[in-house]
Amino acid sequence: MTELNKLTLAEARDALRKGDVTSVELTEACLTAIDGADALNAFVHKTPELALERAKAADERLKAGDAPAMCGLPIGMKDLYCTKGVASQAASGILEGFVPEYESTVSQKLQDAGAVMLGKLNMDEFAMGSSNETSVYGDSVNPWKIDDRKLTPGGSSGGSAAAVAADLCLAATGTDTGGSIRQPAAFTGTVGIKPTYGRCSRWGIIAYASSLDQAGPMTKTVRDAAIMLEAMAGHDMKDSTSADLPVPNFEAMLTGDIRGKVIGIPKEYRPEGMSEEIKTLWDEGAAMLKAAGAEIREISLPHTKYALPAYYVIAPAEASSNLARYDGVRYGHRAKLSAGDGINEMYEKTRAEGFGDEVKRRIMVGTYVLSAGFYDAYYNKARKVRTLIKRDFEDAFAAGVDAILAPATPTSAFGLGEMKSADPVEMYLNDVFTVTLNLAGLPGVAVPTGLDSKGLPLGLQLIGRPFEEGDLLNTAYALEQAAGFVSKPAKWW
Repeated sequence: MTELNKLTLAEARDALRKGDVTSVELTEACLTAIDGADALNAFVHKTPELALERAKAADERLKAGDAPAMCGLPIGMKDLYCTKGVASQAASGILEGFVPEYESTVSQKLQDAGAVMLGKLNMDEFAMGSSNETSVYGDSVNPWKIDDRKLTPGGSSGGSAAAVAADLCLAATGTDTGGSIRQPAAFTGTVGIKPTYGRCSRWGIIAYASSLDQAGPMTKTVRDAAIMLEAMAGHDMKDSTSADLPVPNFEAMLTGDIRGKVIGIPKEYRPEGMSEEIKTLWDEGAAMLKAAGAEIREISLPHTKYALPAYYVIAPAEASSNLARYDGVRYGHRAKLSAGDGINEMYEKTRAEGFGDEVKRRIMVGTYVLSAGFYDAYYNKARKVRTLIKRDFEDAFAAGVDAILAPATPTSAFGLGEMKSADPVEMYLNDVFTVTLNLAGLPGVAVPTGLDSKGLPLGLQLIGRPFEEGDLLNTAYALEQAAGFVSKPAKWW
């Protein structure tokens, strides 16, 4: 059998069921790979003892015949998920030393399904970033390499993407607030799905922007994404935004038959500065879906150009409110105080020391747009734009469109440090194709579809109707089959 850490979830599940391999063997293979991959800085809190304990328990369940699809499969957990007894820092200095006494709903669901957590994964601080360069643990590195540079794995779920692409784990959890699952997936040649808002519980996931955040899987294949999403999804009484809807068997819906489906191509998704290779890939992706029997139709999403500014008002506004709880009083970092310092000085010094520059920037922007003189001018206007963006998608789906095909990123992965210019807006432009879905609450999946001229992976994203992830994954499966992407990064780490 191939190196065990290189198996997909589906392959490993089938091998476990047949008795060809044990969960302990799979877990040990991944732990060995993790220990040899410190250069990628993907795993930031390793939990080998816990992983082997859960692997042994999974093997017992498998022997007893009581084994859900995820039982015994080793995965990585983004550091944004609270995990009982394991450090959960959101890659921020302000949560240094925070070890939760509770488990997030999604990580608990995966644990209940028998999945084996290998450790916590690197990310942008509080999920704020598109390149994994704002982490207190340092940059995570893309396993793809074409020259002397270290490339970004994307963000904020950069550690998750790097770990899956480098076969350090069979799959990983991510979160997506403005593209933080789909952009890293596209940069690393992996699959990432952001489910419909409310499909997965947000309880126990450290909040960035509560009306935009959504948990989702990052995997090696579309089939794996279907398997893992089913285990993660479901209604949760502890999350008032969680949808009380049944979770279908997503894997069973992967037929690859998309004959008669209408795929929309939004004309507004061709901004200036977009790489010619991305344009070509997009055209090729549309041709693949047409060849599979789908109808390709140009559509208009007229308010797309306002999505990025609206997002960068709403997300920081919610962040400034959510991050107000980190003050050094109850948990996490507390600054050393001088004689005569009072409560205000403690707040100021703790937050100045604990938060990184990007997080401070977004808190200040958010506080500004929510302030008395600017609330209507910025925040309320952005909320109205959000409604218009949502209506654009509703109109397209009402006109018979089943899914929308678009690029996932404007470029392939760039070098670490290359986008750290004086203008942070340059980095924000990386989210130009992804933020619309979060504003509208829609599901989206990034699928690797080719390599650029330098040999780096490129991905396309498919956007689906609300709560129709099964249908969306089936279209993604058809695209994956047609593209036949099998490239892997050459091992250098």
